[in-house]
Amino acid sequence: MTKKKTVNRRKPEFILFSRFAAIDFETADYGRDSACAMAVVVAEKDRIVDKEYFLIRPPRRDFVFSYLHGITWRDVRDKPCFCDVWKKVRKHFDGVDFVAAHNASFDRGVLHECCGNARVDAPDLDFLCTMKLSRRVWNIRPTKLSDVCRRFKIPLNHHDAASDALACAKIVLRASKEGIPVGALLKKLKAM
Repeated sequence: MTKKKTVNRRKPEFILFSRFAAIDFETADYGRDSACAMAVVVAEKDRIVDKEYFLIRPPRRDFVFSYLHGITWRDVRDKPCFCDVWKKVRKHFDGVDFVAAHNASFDRGVLHECCGNARVDAPDLDFLCTMKLSRRVWNIRPTKLSDVCRRFKIPLNHHDAASDALACAKIVLRASKEGIPVGALLKKLKAM
């Protein structure tokens, strides 16, 4: 009788969290510093506990992406700049285990660029990209936010920062019920 060799297979590690923030930005132009809308959704355990949405006056009057999000200079000219919005938003990042965003490199880049220009510290947190998560965990392709939401029947008014951030949070909550493997892209995205 031959003896079978035992292989120790490690169970995948799963992301355990008690609180996370999902964010979304809309930008006025090609500059990452041109945030004209921002939304933050905070979830604890398995439910949404807080949502905030802000229109932001970007540093320039030029709007290239109004055709996507519908925001124009007229909508934001009397709104606070990012620095003033950040004073209200910063508290949502306290005590979170990570920040989620669909196409996290974009939103992380906007957050860091706007914080840098406002001379405030950006939160030093890991980011979870729900676009990459959707590819790796559910093999969804294409993985635009609208595609992922359609697959899971998540209501979406795409390119509305409040709707996009809420949808992103719902994707994370759905994945958490199934167990999000650590390898599914929870990482610190380095500044560019």
